[in-house]
Amino acid sequence: MENSSRFFRNTSCAHFPCHPGADPETFNCLFCYCPLYFLPECIGTPRWNAKGVKDCTLCRFPHQPGNYDRIIQKLSEAIRERAAEREATPRQSPE
Repeated sequence: MENSSRFFRNTSCAHFPCHPGADPETFNCLFCYCPLYFLPECIGTPRWNAKGVKDCTLCRFPHQPGNYDRIIQKLSEAIRERAAEREATPRQSPE
């Protein structure tokens, strides 16, 4: 697979591939830092530690080439939801 707007592999990265057991030939580095991290209901396979911190160490969802469209769709939904929440919340004027 060649580098494109949907797939990028950085084999010169010191951490490549950064997830244990990942296939280096299909590992997508495009979402090096997961754009889904801020979502409480993630479409990947995160775990939460005892302190409630999201741990994505074993999740390879954003690094699989076929998941680009699903990630973009989930981000678009989250943005629309947040915008709707903001519109529904009355703004307070500064005093």
